Amino acid sequence: MRIYILGATGHIGTHLTPRLIRAGHEVVAASRGTREPYHLDEAWGQAERVVLDRDASDADGTTAEQILAHRPDAVVDLVCFTPASATQLVEGLRGHVGLHAHCGSVWSHGLSTSLPMLEEDPKFPFGEYGTAKHAIEELLFAETAAGGLASTVVHPGHISGAGWPVINPVGNVDPRVWATIARGEELVVPGDASATMHHVHADDVAQVFERVLEVPEASVGESFHAVSARALTVRGFAEAAYGWWGHEPALRSVPWPEFEELAGAEHASTSWEHLHRSQVCSIAKGVDRLGYAPGWTSQAAAREAVAWLAEHDADHDLLPLVAP
Repeated sequence: MRIYILGATGHIGTHLTPRLIRAGHEVVAASRGTREPYHLDEAWGQAERVVLDRDASDADGTTAEQILAHRPDAVVDLVCFTPASATQLVEGLRGHVGLHAHCGSVWSHGLSTSLPMLEEDPKFPFGEYGTAKHAIEELLFAETAAGGLASTVVHPGHISGAGWPVINPVGNVDPRVWATIARGEELVVPGDASATMHHVHADDVAQVFERVLEVPEASVGESFHAVSARALTVRGFAEAAYGWWGHEPALRSVPWPEFEELAGAEHASTSWEHLHRSQVCSIAKGVDRLGYAPGWTSQAAAREAVAWLAEHDADHDLLPLVAP
C-alpha cells in the first residue's frame, strides 16, 4: 500500500515509518517541520518526506486536500486531538481512501470498573484530553458503521523509549525523581504506592499500527490497546528503578497534600492525572486478532528511556545505568 502518516517524526512515527517500509509499503511521511525522527534508520531514505502543519491546514480546511494530493491508499493519523479536526479529515477522505488508523489514548477510558480493562468496556472519560479522544473514537466508528471511511483506533498507554522523558514511578516527568533514585536516596511517593501505570515502548505502538493496516478484515471498526503485557504499580516501578542503579528501595509514602507541597503543584498535578486513573489494560484482543506481540516489558521500555536521559542530560546529575 501507499500509506500517508501524519506526525511521522514523532514518538510512534519514528518507529512506524521504517516498519512499514521494510514491510514493502510506500510511505509518505508528513511532519509539521523539518525535525528528524528520534532515531535515524536507513529505511527513512526510502520515505517521501513532506511538510504539513496540522494546525494551519485544519484552520484553512486543506488537511485532506494536501493528503489526497499524494494519492494514499491508507492514512495513519498520529496527531489528531479534537473531534472537529477528526470530522474535517473524515469528510475529506471519505470515498478516496480505503483505510484510516487513528491514534487514541487509554485515557479515553477514564476511571475503570474492572481490571484489566477491555476495549469494549463502558467508558467514563474525564479531562479535556481523554474526553476528546473518546469523542473522536465514537465519531470514527459511527462513520465506519454507516459505510463511510473505514477506521481503526489504537489506544497507547504511557509511551516510552529513547529520546524523550518517560513517566516516572510517581507518575510525572520531574527529572529529580530519577536523580533521587540514581543516588539511592529516599523517594517520596503519594498515597500507598499501589496505583498503576501502563507503559509501552513506542515501537510496540508502531507494531500495533502496522498490524492494523495489514489485517483490515480484523481491525476495521475496532479499537486496540497498545500497551506492554503488564502494568506496574508505583511501588513495583520504583523498586525496579532503584535496582537499575544497584540500590535497595527507599520509599516514603505521604498523603497527597504533602506530596503536592514537596513535588510542586505542576508535577503533583501530572502525578494525579496518571495515578488517579490507575489503569491496567488488556492486550488479549490485539494478541488474538492482530498477532500483537510486545517486544518490551513496562520496565524495559522505561529503562531504555532513562538510560538515554542519563547519557544525554547531565544537568540533572544522573549516573550511568548499572548493567543488569
